[in-house]
Amino acid sequence: MERLINFIYEYRAFFTFLFLELLCAWLVIENNQYQSTRYFNSSNQVAAQVLGFSQGVREYFSLRTINEDLARENAELRRDLERTRQQISTPTDTARINQFDFVSAKVMANSTNLYKNFITIDKGSVDGLAPGMAVIGDAGAVGKVKSVSERYAVLISLLNVDQQISGQIKRTSHFGTVRWDGANMRYTTLQFIPRHALPVVGDTIVTSGYSAVFPQGIMVGVIREANLKPEAPFWDIRLELAQDFGRLAFVEVIKSKLKSEKDSLETITIGEPK
Repeated sequence: MERLINFIYEYRAFFTFLFLELLCAWLVIENNQYQSTRYFNSSNQVAAQVLGFSQGVREYFSLRTINEDLARENAELRRDLERTRQQISTPTDTARINQFDFVSAKVMANSTNLYKNFITIDKGSVDGLAPGMAVIGDAGAVGKVKSVSERYAVLISLLNVDQQISGQIKRTSHFGTVRWDGANMRYTTLQFIPRHALPVVGDTIVTSGYSAVFPQGIMVGVIREANLKPEAPFWDIRLELAQDFGRLAFVEVIKSKLKSEKDSLETITIGEPK
């Protein structure tokens, strides 16, 4: 306290000058309309900028909660959309109408620069996840669940040379196999499209629904190259993936309630896959 008093006493002339300057400024602003208007406009502008900055900081730190809420809402909307679609085609089959359910999850790890890429998410068996379930992002198909623990799951990405899904040309309904060639994270291939199918650049590729894992019509990509060699039985087709795996933050896991029934029937009829 003594040091503070000594400091003020030592610089008393400066503090007196500063006090008089502030007093003069206040008197000028208080007794002149122009200066008063300019002062309040400037102070309001500064206050607005400070408030805007603080609000931006608060919004930034709440982005995670907002994104999680949006992801959960997207999952609910997808579920309702799929139920409506199934209700139109099979209005009396309750089991088929409620065939698919969606669980939103946050991406915890994601590789894109390997030949065999995997994704880790923050949902697991306690959330009803199991190996083999399909996974989609905000723009399209992402992959399938490979393994699960109680609270986490590892997905096998579409950017994995061992992964393949059934894809369909939306315009012609011809179906083939979507499989990554390991070359570019934005592109994949569509194999086994017969030469009479006549695909064209710009055609949309969606999931066929044949596996009972993915609902029919989930976006996969767009044809960017389609070539047919002489006497070749199938087209060489290159797709641009709808989902940008480099910016994947949230995904939705699709739980198919009829998959086990379909797999059991096929196993009994056809036998175990080799």
